[in-house]
Amino acid sequence: MSSPPRPGGLDDRTVRWRLRVAYNGSGFRGFAVNAGQETVAGALTEALSRVTRTPVVLTCAGRTDAGVHALDQVVHFDLPTATSDLLDPRLVRKSCNSQLGPAIVVREAGLAPPGFDARRSAVSRRYRYLVVNAPVADPLLAGLAWHVSDPLDLRSMSAAADALLGEHDFRAFCRRVPGTSPEEPLVRRVIDARWTRLPGSSGHNAEGDRDAVALVPAEGVLLAFEIEANAFCHRMVRSLVGTLVDVGRGRKRPSDMLWILRSLDRKESSQPAPARGLTLMAVRYGD
Repeated sequence: MSSPPRPGGLDDRTVRWRLRVAYNGSGFRGFAVNAGQETVAGALTEALSRVTRTPVVLTCAGRTDAGVHALDQVVHFDLPTATSDLLDPRLVRKSCNSQLGPAIVVREAGLAPPGFDARRSAVSRRYRYLVVNAPVADPLLAGLAWHVSDPLDLRSMSAAADALLGEHDFRAFCRRVPGTSPEEPLVRRVIDARWTRLPGSSGHNAEGDRDAVALVPAEGVLLAFEIEANAFCHRMVRSLVGTLVDVGRGRKRPSDMLWILRSLDRKESSQPAPARGLTLMAVRYGD
């Protein structure tokens, strides 16, 4: 008779580890390992393999594109039990951070709970997109936010974002993965979608912004679009932001958002916003 699964593991021969990771995506060609390219997973895999002296394969909660950042990405990997038993989670974190920081930082390391899967166990992901709305760009925010010089109507953008709540087919806002049929639905359930003006931005305090950031543009305002959903398809958030900003510019009406959703036609949405303004803020699990 086989032994019962160990905590965090698949069986008595394997132990699963979970990491919480933050990174600045500016210098990486996305998260996923890609031969010949500098990626977050590639760098993290090499560091973990050196620490554990074992080949490591990572699974993440959500792949991020080139230039996209993360404050709280979640990954898992499996180790032989004999190897895992010799490792101190604190030293694993310290070693990875000395090798990779500050571009990539392991915030937390330890054994995963039984049955945990970084991707499949996640119930939602939350992203934030930052926009500096000012006549001229801010050099200190250039790598973290999209500079938009045209005046933006925050009220219209917020009204348009309301149309995203609930379950929809987001084909109009997603880049189709090669090999998939354009007729295949891309249904996602949006739990929250909102625009706020961040604290300290032109003296305005955003009420109830529990994830406020200490970023203040030299002039103009710093706007944040936050969206939480059970899952996202490729370039979905950036396409949504590009379209919402066009609403703020007056190029589209708030009511157009629902019409574009129902069209299922990507040609009806605006060009995606630049990658640099997007950050994966949190991944939520049922545990």
